Amino acid sequence: MLRILIFGATSAIAEATARRLASPQATFFLVGRNPQRLAAVSDDLRVRTGNPVHREIADLDALAQHPRLIDKALAALGGLDLVLIAHGTLPDQQVCEQDVARSMAAIHTNALSAISLSSLIANHFETVGHGTLVVIGSVAGDRGRQSNYVYGAAKGMLAIFLQGLRNRLTAAGCQVITIKPGFVDTPMTTDFPKGALWAQPDDIAQGIVKAIRKKSDVVYLPCFWYAIMGLVRAIPERIFKRMPL
Repeated sequence: MLRILIFGATSAIAEATARRLASPQATFFLVGRNPQRLAAVSDDLRVRTGNPVHREIADLDALAQHPRLIDKALAALGGLDLVLIAHGTLPDQQVCEQDVARSMAAIHTNALSAISLSSLIANHFETVGHGTLVVIGSVAGDRGRQSNYVYGAAKGMLAIFLQGLRNRLTAAGCQVITIKPGFVDTPMTTDFPKGALWAQPDDIAQGIVKAIRKKSDVVYLPCFWYAIMGLVRAIPERIFKRMPL
């Protein structure tokens, strides 16, 4: 049985990934903030797997609650094999520029909350000697751009943390996978104009499942973002700082 814990289970990418992982051999513990959406996702997975689906309502910004949530998941599932951390927000950069508290809140949600959960899961996986941790970051974390550098800073922090965690846990036989999506058409990006570079949540989910099976380390999704961000990172700072990005 594959025992799966998902944080941010009502996000579009998490829901699509859970559907792709669903099978009679999978059992889920879902954590989310929206009771109605969480119930709907749980019911769907129960039908797809034929197994009970456990769920818990929680605000993942409340770091003190993280140990309790993980303990409940361990008790309900009898252990953990795969954990997906998929919660986050997309802050308004201009609002953050004028309100430091909003910037700190965005960094707390998109970096510190995920780091807290990753730390606790890593400690458990290291103790038992197995497990896969998948965390959704963003290509925005590869370089600071004026249009979204608060969000990008949070995702950059998260990426560096996961890199160190991966280095630490490899010897214990555990996998840490950093997922870096580009533009994804989700409820969080409803107001954005869409173009050729935009992907659907299920496209990202397909890539996540492939990364899990291949035991990948860092994955850009869709894969063309690997080349795009390579070019972006290669631009000298003296030029990059003048670009209207």
